[in-house]
Amino acid sequence: MDIQNLKDPHIAVISDIHGNYVALERCLDHAASNQANAYLFLGDYVSELAYPERTMRLLYETAQKYPCMFIRGNKEDYWFQFRDRGETGWEYGNSTSGALLYAYRSLTSRDFDFFSQMPASRKLLLEGFPGITACHGSPFRVNEKMLPEDENTLQIMERTQTPLILFGHTHVRTRIAGKDRLAINPGSAGISYRSGGKAQYLLLHGRNGGWEEEPVSLTYDTDRVIRELHKSGLYRHAPYWCVVTENILRGGELSHGTVLARVMELCTQDTGSCSWPDIPEKYWEKVIAELKLENGRKKEAKGWMK
Repeated sequence: MDIQNLKDPHIAVISDIHGNYVALERCLDHAASNQANAYLFLGDYVSELAYPERTMRLLYETAQKYPCMFIRGNKEDYWFQFRDRGETGWEYGNSTSGALLYAYRSLTSRDFDFFSQMPASRKLLLEGFPGITACHGSPFRVNEKMLPEDENTLQIMERTQTPLILFGHTHVRTRIAGKDRLAINPGSAGISYRSGGKAQYLLLHGRNGGWEEEPVSLTYDTDRVIRELHKSGLYRHAPYWCVVTENILRGGELSHGTVLARVMELCTQDTGSCSWPDIPEKYWEKVIAELKLENGRKKEAKGWMK
């Protein structure tokens, strides 16, 4: 059944899984136990974490059991762009691109076919309920950030034709009210910021001709996710990127983007220019030490959790 044919909709809105199948499974189990009868996924399905094929399997299984809608994220664009340029530019042992290459190498032809069918933005129109626009970044650009108290975000909302916008990308749970529009980011299921390391998603209940929001934050077995980050070899493939990932999983507030920006700043100061993803590891090492995030890296060097 198509989501848009539901008469009594209770939609689980899940974004930014980033390969965290343990957190995804926790969200799916919780949603199924709390009236969810449809699922809306807002993109960025794998990358960052171990065993991406397990995340993909959960997505396929969910699509077989329930009405689902899948939106394409910027990570899905990355996979096609990398393939189209002849699979060059990413390297194992490189903190900037190693995790991307690890995820890419796990993808199957079925996964690529699945991603290719996903729109970057789509309207969700259920009879008797306010219309929804679902997207990853914004309804107009897959990698655009919608931020609170931001004039560009308000302009995006005004240009969008539905009263409700559901978006992801920033990994931060957000609720932005405009003149006659509402934009909601459910937070990230897999790599959530400002959540204390919890998995986040949104239950959207259709009631009395409107939408009732139920934000959900869940603890899950983060220690297992971290063990698998080491066991899978990801720490060797993307050493300092994984240090940041582990810090976030433990409730840290420094995002990958924030750390990467500082790394590129140091690289530019030293060399005069810096081009992603060609960033020498020494700049990552300096920034990780500067920010005192070395714990996970030291454990890996000692053979932790082998």
